[in-house]
Amino acid sequence: MAQQAQVIETTVSEASAELARRGLDPQDRVTMTIQPDELIPGRREARLRVIAAGLSDEDIDRLIKQAQHEAQPLIR
Repeated sequence: MAQQAQVIETTVSEASAELARRGLDPQDRVTMTIQPDELIPGRREARLRVIAAGLSDEDIDRLIKQAQHEAQPLIR
């Protein structure tokens, strides 16, 4: 009997756990498809630059919140 391909929709952080739940061994080969239309254009490239600069996602979130806080009084 031929096996059918499965489509698994999950987050990057949960991908390994989801594959393990389905009984895959860590050495099993899988193919992943990344849908580029799900991300803001340029986000991947920008994230690579952020990582290269030594910043984490938490650093970026903090900087965004700080900028929002600073800009709030100017919006009226």
